[in-house]
Amino acid sequence: MKWQVNDAKSLAVIDREIGAHIFSPAEYEIVRQVIYATADFEYKSLIRFSETALQAGAAALAARTTIVVDIPMVKAGIADRTQETFVNPVYCSKYVCERLHPKTANIALGMKILAKRFPEGIFVVGQVETALNTLVDLIETEEIRPALIVATSPRFLVENNAKQILLHSLIPHITIDSYKGNAVVACAIVNGLIDLAWQAYGKENREN
Repeated sequence: MKWQVNDAKSLAVIDREIGAHIFSPAEYEIVRQVIYATADFEYKSLIRFSETALQAGAAALAARTTIVVDIPMVKAGIADRTQETFVNPVYCSKYVCERLHPKTANIALGMKILAKRFPEGIFVVGQVETALNTLVDLIETEEIRPALIVATSPRFLVENNAKQILLHSLIPHITIDSYKGNAVVACAIVNGLIDLAWQAYGKENREN
């Protein structure tokens, strides 16, 4: 991403406010983009990265792995960045469900259909909690093995432990440990990861 002068000034403010931190340089780039997108410094303590999330996610993006998202807002929010870089195919669960089952708006069903079609894809759940539940169920039955899951859906139901199951799985993931997650956060995480992946693999992709 090409930062403008005002962007750089805003990021400098974020850096001053955050100060010392324990994030790796790559993790910090994701965190600051989330804060920049939301103007909410609390996300510094809410973002959770699995050990291999960034490496696995960047490699999958560079390999032009398919990205599956839950809602149109997430697809729209990452569309420009994907087209400017690796041109990963992006599918939306809501659209698939509407096309195949026009009488229902069951986004979780659309997620299930796409997950079985792209079992090793990158999955982004920005808003719909039941879509994440569907992915976790498919992981537990070993029907899919995602390259990465970005899960920022608000967790309003205390009994919903999908994120906790994901945390203890071997699937690379980035999550928000709070009900404050949303589609804006999901887009910021994915776009930040695309930027990092392009820095690492962009030259190689331009030459191919």
